Amino acid sequence: MRWLGRVDYAEAWDLQQSLFAGTADHLLLLEHPPVYTMGVRGDEANILVDPASVGAELHRVNRGGDVTFHGPGQLVGYPIVNVAGKRGGGMADTVAFVTAIEQIIIDVVADLVGSIERTVGRLDGFPGVWIDHESNQPRKIAAVGVRLSRGRSMHGFALNVSVDHEWFDHIVPCGIADKAVTSLAAEGVEISMAEVTDLIAARAAAVLAPGRPVERADVAWRHAVSDLSAFSRGEGPGDVIKPERPAAQDKPERAGVPVQLGRRLDQAGVSDGMEIGARKPEWMRVKLSTGENYRKLKQTSRELGLVTVCEEAGCPNIFDCWNEGTATFMLLGERCTRACGFCLVDTRKPEAVDLQEPLRVAKAIADLGIDFAVLTMVARDDLDDGGANIVAESVREIRKQAPGVGVEVLISDLRGSAESLRVVVDSQPDIVNHNIETVARLQRAVRPSASYARSLTLLARAKAQGATTKSGIIVGMGEKPDEVEATLADLAAIGVDIVTIGQYLRPTTNHLPIQRWVTPDEFAEFKLIGEGLGIAHVESSPLTRSSHHAGSVATGLHATI
Repeated sequence: MRWLGRVDYAEAWDLQQSLFAGTADHLLLLEHPPVYTMGVRGDEANILVDPASVGAELHRVNRGGDVTFHGPGQLVGYPIVNVAGKRGGGMADTVAFVTAIEQIIIDVVADLVGSIERTVGRLDGFPGVWIDHESNQPRKIAAVGVRLSRGRSMHGFALNVSVDHEWFDHIVPCGIADKAVTSLAAEGVEISMAEVTDLIAARAAAVLAPGRPVERADVAWRHAVSDLSAFSRGEGPGDVIKPERPAAQDKPERAGVPVQLGRRLDQAGVSDGMEIGARKPEWMRVKLSTGENYRKLKQTSRELGLVTVCEEAGCPNIFDCWNEGTATFMLLGERCTRACGFCLVDTRKPEAVDLQEPLRVAKAIADLGIDFAVLTMVARDDLDDGGANIVAESVREIRKQAPGVGVEVLISDLRGSAESLRVVVDSQPDIVNHNIETVARLQRAVRPSASYARSLTLLARAKAQGATTKSGIIVGMGEKPDEVEATLADLAAIGVDIVTIGQYLRPTTNHLPIQRWVTPDEFAEFKLIGEGLGIAHVESSPLTRSSHHAGSVATGLHATI
């Protein structure tokens, strides 16, 4: 089970399809921005206004039923599960499955409204869940619409918790003109979305997975500006940390952590953040080694005015990679439109796009004789395409100027644009990489401008378009081992081919604190878990970074598939 927060409908739809293609059972719980959806047999006449005119989207989907609304204040559930056939065999029993989904909602709502003498149940001839279903004034509180194929389900239910009822005035809900729509709030039930989600999740576990363990992970329910690191709040980097002096043993508070952030981290279970200046363990120490290749690559990047993420992000593997003649070039300048709590990249206003950058990057790669090139990018939310065209043009230029060189692109989420992602994938890089960075619970503290669901969707879409996909996780920021396993399970479920896992290093005093040093044995265990879940290759060690050993991993992977 996953509570994913507010997710665009098209992204949730593509994520559903990716999970539907697998075999594991999932329940996605979320909210949508305002959207109307129309089933395969729906009547266009039941849409009374142009959805765009009231700030909503319209999507035609392959479920049953007519037009319905999804939006804030409405709990949407997508059970993507294996559905048993009639009497244990044959085709999936659609009626029994829909009845089971309805019963989950009936039981929860009945418990909530029972104290105010409302009945809850089914209304003959009308799908969904109804309040006062036996009276002459039945009111629909939940819509149910599913699709079953090859014994698997998708789509699901929408329970009105505190939704604005005006949205339903623009349609004939579910094609039923003479019946009212209601919500828990309208029925006098004061309850939060989080509380309703917990009740539905518990009941769904008992009905959909009886006798089986259920693993749940939630993105943070809400956050305020004060919950974020100083860097994410826009205060810029603090003092660069030199963690080679002994840690203070007599300070009860975490130095350098704002009080509000400290409280938020405590609530999230991150209660033992390390003191600034805590000494690194031996396995995290990197020796200075500036060989001939290192000096040549540094000089070439300077002469061509290029930016390497190796330097900008303070990567500990810079000497190892550069001495091997491998570098990760950062496209679209050196200023990012986001301010993630772990990242050192500059966040001042981005400069104009340099249209000659792809040519210069390709020339540098050709001149240096690199065998495998990694192209990453800053997030460019100021651009209509998110920077996709510069990434794609860079791949094409490398193919022209340095034929035979392998290319990996490490991209932002491109603001969730399927069209921008298509531009990148169509340039045919060898690897499409996008880092999910951390576990679901910590997403908003670690990268407040991103989304766990959006990252999963991007990777699922890239995989569906035929790309070899890759993602990365940073540990040591307060996640628990079982949460790392849950994130690996999510990446495996959408077919990600390569995952990197490495230790977080706090770049400045304004960034998130290090909660702990994860041991080499734990990294080895993460590798075993990830590959046991079906991920083809997991690179997991304290010093692993997203681009470290990218060429050898890609070569080895492609040799086996």
